[in-house]
Amino acid sequence: MRFANTRQAYGVISIGLHWLIALLVIGLFLLGLYMTSLDYYDPWYQAAPDMHRSLGIVMVVLLLFRLLWRLISPLPEPVGNDPLILRRAAELVHWGLYLLLFAIAVSGYLITTADGRGIEVFGWFTLPALLPAFDNMEDVAGEVHWVLAVVMLTLVGVHSLAALKHHFIDRDATLMRMLGRPRRS
Repeated sequence: MRFANTRQAYGVISIGLHWLIALLVIGLFLLGLYMTSLDYYDPWYQAAPDMHRSLGIVMVVLLLFRLLWRLISPLPEPVGNDPLILRRAAELVHWGLYLLLFAIAVSGYLITTADGRGIEVFGWFTLPALLPAFDNMEDVAGEVHWVLAVVMLTLVGVHSLAALKHHFIDRDATLMRMLGRPRRS
């Protein structure tokens, strides 16, 4: 398998980034839900948010690399016979996912830095608090973070259903290409 995309197939870098970011998004959502159920005396009360924040920063770095890689290694040609409107809708969903991921990360950053402290990332470095806080910043950013996360998972569901439609109904190679399998005849 090639590292870069070709006109017919995704390369190993695009495939790896896609699935790694997908796992991080789902894991971050589940960890975020779990964190809200913890009480002060739970051993994960401090560790879970620290892990959530660190993984969120890692996800943003991977997302930036993915967008850069997308510029360097253009996407393969679509394999389905979808009408133009569906192909445009798919593009909008993809760009919507990217935009939502960044917006979720910014709102998470605002939640965490509302008290003026930076974000410790796995003990490797601290991302400083650069923006001045405003009244109720943590609460407002928290609400935005939650709503955007739910919208994100909804779009992930639409994206997944579209991949399954391509595989089971259209019987084309769209899903198999993102799994690293060669094009079916």
